[in-house]
Amino acid sequence: MSTMKVSVERVQDVLDDEGSATGEFRVLVDRLWPRGIKKERLDHDAWNKDVAPSSDLRKAFHSGELGFSTFSEHYKRELQDSDAPEDLLNQARSRHAQNIVLLFAAKDTEHNHAQVLQEVLQDLAD
Repeated sequence: MSTMKVSVERVQDVLDDEGSATGEFRVLVDRLWPRGIKKERLDHDAWNKDVAPSSDLRKAFHSGELGFSTFSEHYKRELQDSDAPEDLLNQARSRHAQNIVLLFAAKDTEHNHAQVLQEVLQDLAD
């Protein structure tokens, strides 16, 4: 069985795309729908709020209260205490996906929850 690949894409970079490639499962992983984006403009297979950071953690990070490394540690702990990451992998597997694309709306493409989630999911998938 081949290993599932997990990648990340910013919502604004994939608007009006032709859609999922064969074997690809595209899932929005934000707790809130991206501001200013109409649902029909974002081609996605699922919206999974359960793998997003808790509202308190998200607010602490966005306010600058937590740096990225501290945020990452807390978020990884939330994910470890949850069935949501494994549920997401199982949802992708049930669709026979070889690739999961995590869609996120954050402006910062290097310091966001999708990067952390990608790492966690890739470890689980391997």
